[in-house]
Amino acid sequence: MKKNLAVFFALIGWFAVITQFVLMLENRVTSLPETVVRFFSFFTILTNTLVAIYFTLVSIAKNQDSKPINNPGILTAITVYIIIVGLVYQLVLRQVWHPQGLQMIVDELLHTIIPILVIIFWAMYERTKVVKYSQIMKWAIYPLTYLLYVLTLGSFSNFYPYPFIDVTTIGIAKTLINSAVLLLVFLLISAFLLMVGKSIIKR
Repeated sequence: MKKNLAVFFALIGWFAVITQFVLMLENRVTSLPETVVRFFSFFTILTNTLVAIYFTLVSIAKNQDSKPINNPGILTAITVYIIIVGLVYQLVLRQVWHPQGLQMIVDELLHTIIPILVIIFWAMYERTKVVKYSQIMKWAIYPLTYLLYVLTLGSFSNFYPYPFIDVTTIGIAKTLINSAVLLLVFLLISAFLLMVGKSIIKR
């Protein structure tokens, strides 16, 4: 069951990411190299790629208890990342972005369907009893590294993938405040997910 779900979820993940890449290439307004760099500057793309890689590794693993994909906390961290993707889109970006056709389908996959699928997989298979709250700070390395990456990239290209971290429009101070708020949300969601896992799921 676990492997079958992982195969199905991996296929959905790769379809969404690859299709989004093709759509971005077809509608590019910059050079090919610049378009590729911009594509991989979106937290949505990086995180959905991470999700697809995770499910791919689970689906091809001969031993479903093999490491590192089944280390306690790996799935929880990925779940938190993709929840952030979904929440930011639903609460902030949906109002300013109105895709049509295939782009709309891909958007819903990346920001709604895949986050839900990951949450379901997490609820079914994560061993939350042995995941420690102290691991949350390690999980924060990924979003912090991402922030450093896009701010550094933007300082050279003047391209920022999201309006709430667009230094050229809102300034560095507001960007850092928004980033701090997102980091706080990340920490709260991480703690909440662990609390739910330990007190309700109890596995």
